[in-house]
Amino acid sequence: MIVEDDQEISKLLKNHLEQENFTALTAFDGEEALAFVEQEKLDLILLDLMLPKLNGLDLLKKIRETTLIPVLILSAKGSELDKALGLGFGADDYISKPFSMIELTARVHAAIRRVTQYMPAAENPSTTSQILHFKGLSLDLSTFSAQVNGKFVQLTSKEFHILKLFMTHKNRAFTKEQIYHFIWEDDYFGNENVINVHISRLREKIEEDPSKPKYIQTIWGIGYKLGE
Repeated sequence: MIVEDDQEISKLLKNHLEQENFTALTAFDGEEALAFVEQEKLDLILLDLMLPKLNGLDLLKKIRETTLIPVLILSAKGSELDKALGLGFGADDYISKPFSMIELTARVHAAIRRVTQYMPAAENPSTTSQILHFKGLSLDLSTFSAQVNGKFVQLTSKEFHILKLFMTHKNRAFTKEQIYHFIWEDDYFGNENVINVHISRLREKIEEDPSKPKYIQTIWGIGYKLGE
């Protein structure tokens, strides 16, 4: 779904994505987009922030109350603060306008691929759930759900995949460049703030005391690893 109030930009994006064999819905304000989220089965949302009726960040917060659909923000507001806010509210990626269609297509493919690689297990009720455990933390790969000490926590798609990366490599430390490569499936251009925001938000959700994390620990001068 393309959520963009500029109809010319929306048409351009829709035509391009359909040429790439995607089916694209369009919404021109936040309320219309929210109705689509509630009624349609969506694989990805391209979200502009400056929207009428319900702005992009408020829409994103409502989306994250019910679903882990990947959300890519497309915005002319490209400052580090704007990006941090968008990622902090649960976006999976942030692309500043103007952008190239080649970059957009690559990021769309990568975001959908990260989700669909788990779909066969999720759609087949007979498939045994694969659950990862570490101390009081558990991650169900078939339902995209996480629990801390028996309580469910709502993670974004990116947060889920970051946690999965650590829990499937319990003894390995990852640099920020490696995390970006594995999770964003893109070249790393010093996007340190993107990693920092996601790690910080993840810690707020799973750590008893985010300032003294026991699950995701900082390895100074290197990156991050799962706690001992």
